[in-house]
Amino acid sequence: MSENVRAEHKHWHVETDADGLTWIRFDKAESKVNTLSSDVLLEFEKIVSRLEAKPPCGAIIHSGKTSGFVLGADINEFTTIESAEQGYELIRLGQQLFDRIESLCCPTVAVLNGHTLGGGFELALACTYRIALDNSKPIIGLPEVQLGLHPGFGGTVRSVRMAGVRAAMPLMLTGKPIRVNKAHAQGLIDRIVTTGSWRQVAREVVASDQPKQTAPLLDKFLNFAIFRPFVGRMLTKQVAGRARKAHYPAPYAMIDLWTQYGGGDDSYAAEARSFAELMVGNTSRNLVRVFFLQNRLKAQGKKRASGIEKVHVIGAGTMGGDIAAWCALRGLRVTLQDREQKYVAPAMQRATKLFNKRIRNTSLRAEASDRLAPDIAGDGARQADLIIEAIFENTEAKHAVYRDLRERMKHGSILASNTSSIRIEELRTACKQPSRFVGLHFFNPVAKLPLVEVIRCDDTEEEALDRTFAFVKSIGKLPLECRSSPGFVVNRILAPYMAEAMHLVAEGVPIPTIDATAEEFGMPMGPIELIDSVGLDVAMHVSNILGTQFDREVPDILSNMVDAGNLGRKSGKGFYRWVNGKADKEGAGKSNIGLTDRLILPMVNESVAVLSEQVVRDADLLDAGVIFGTGFAPFHGGPLQYARSRGIDDVVASLSALAATYADSDGHRFLPHPGFDDLRGRSI
Repeated sequence: MSENVRAEHKHWHVETDADGLTWIRFDKAESKVNTLSSDVLLEFEKIVSRLEAKPPCGAIIHSGKTSGFVLGADINEFTTIESAEQGYELIRLGQQLFDRIESLCCPTVAVLNGHTLGGGFELALACTYRIALDNSKPIIGLPEVQLGLHPGFGGTVRSVRMAGVRAAMPLMLTGKPIRVNKAHAQGLIDRIVTTGSWRQVAREVVASDQPKQTAPLLDKFLNFAIFRPFVGRMLTKQVAGRARKAHYPAPYAMIDLWTQYGGGDDSYAAEARSFAELMVGNTSRNLVRVFFLQNRLKAQGKKRASGIEKVHVIGAGTMGGDIAAWCALRGLRVTLQDREQKYVAPAMQRATKLFNKRIRNTSLRAEASDRLAPDIAGDGARQADLIIEAIFENTEAKHAVYRDLRERMKHGSILASNTSSIRIEELRTACKQPSRFVGLHFFNPVAKLPLVEVIRCDDTEEEALDRTFAFVKSIGKLPLECRSSPGFVVNRILAPYMAEAMHLVAEGVPIPTIDATAEEFGMPMGPIELIDSVGLDVAMHVSNILGTQFDREVPDILSNMVDAGNLGRKSGKGFYRWVNGKADKEGAGKSNIGLTDRLILPMVNESVAVLSEQVVRDADLLDAGVIFGTGFAPFHGGPLQYARSRGIDDVVASLSALAATYADSDGHRFLPHPGFDDLRGRSI
């Protein structure tokens, strides 16, 4: 490129060539990715001022990072905003900068070379044209709703103007990124180019002087004031089926903005005001916190490769089979062992369904299938880098498996158990190398729940533990380190929640009311439906183990139903009838706010106990584990954060009142744990 003018900044590099084109490269200093922090935008504002003073023939904005164009705003700065007014002023400055980009007297082109999300895509929308490098990965998105927000740099306005309400609203309301081809079909991208041709195509686009993309004709009609309320009601109904307004106000705010303003002159200021109010609200504060908690889970263990390429899974039941399928989906070679082919066949069929659902490319789907092999004889154990035992919860049966593996495992391999409740110390006595034995507790359904508990003993080898962390992350899951303890974290905290639901059933409270109450609080499903989904036999077995360990009464109703063969979803009948894998609830239940504390506070109380016993290292990790392992309402920030937000004194008083109320019927289950005193002084 022939050079006339070059300007260097900390984050931006500007070069004007002999043809009068200005090339603006964004390469954020001391960062692996590009994000829009305050100093980045202030520096960019100076560049825009120069473009306004002396417009070039065209300006091309591209990335200096191989990771993508721009991943969005710097979320760390969200936590520094103390008031809605402060947030409004900050967002308006960003909006006005993007308005100036859109109003430049020269065409502008954004070159999207990978992930382009949130504020990064809003920057691209402010440009005249967008060209994207050919890439099948989902790279285009406005995911702010996942943080309890909506686009704030003009995205709620420009996306609708460009692609129309039918395409733009789903993009913003779901927060899910889309592929380049879909973005091009919707008009959000003008050209798809190869890696080697983007500079030439950018020149051609600037020279073409084509009109800027606008919404399809039908969407322009839908944007008229007379139609917007009707469309808004339809969108609201769709959102209400997924999220309650009291829990997640951001999607409703997006719909209201469009319905009221329709992209008119007042839309930008209204967007900024709405964004700022959401930013300082409890939902967004907690969802931003959850975002950082997720990163903490990912950061556990040393940065290293797992060295695990071959996995052998013993036990082809629901958990073992699905763990094997997931590992194969994520690129590992997997052998699946059980006593007979008839036990392995259903797992292979489920794996085929998973591959068909997750992999669109036929050849890649075939490769995934080839990576998973049935192995009745268990020969795969000899070559496996990791062996996962996933048979039923019986210590003696597991010991028999480990004794059989003693001389067959290769040197340096790791043995793990998917146990959900048995202490690791009790299991590893039958192992040849006890210090290399770990717990790897996945959750059902494996393909949906992101958490995996990594359970250690005090003398577990660090090398084995670090490799296990690396393995969990390599298959796209979030590891939670737990000290070996009955029930570990998730099952232990769920146990009193589900047990209390059984007490309520025994008292005659309608089952739909119990589940509706939990869902009103924000749980993804009620405790009764959860028990049915897990299986009443499994729930009873875990409850018996934990009930013995922690001196808790297990209601007889579970054992009575198991004896009758009513095991929940797996048998077609439990507390609910199950039709095509879904609970037949025969009409929605009405929540009873008076039952909320009875269901939720036992979970909070047990969380305090788990923290006090140091089953996990700190309160943040515990909250993260409960959110990603149980679905505990993320907008509450986790059980310990909920206790702090509500007030420790209020939670303790409420538990004490429940203990007194039910003193004649096992009321000690509500007694507040002494660890609440320590929690008062902790910073969460």
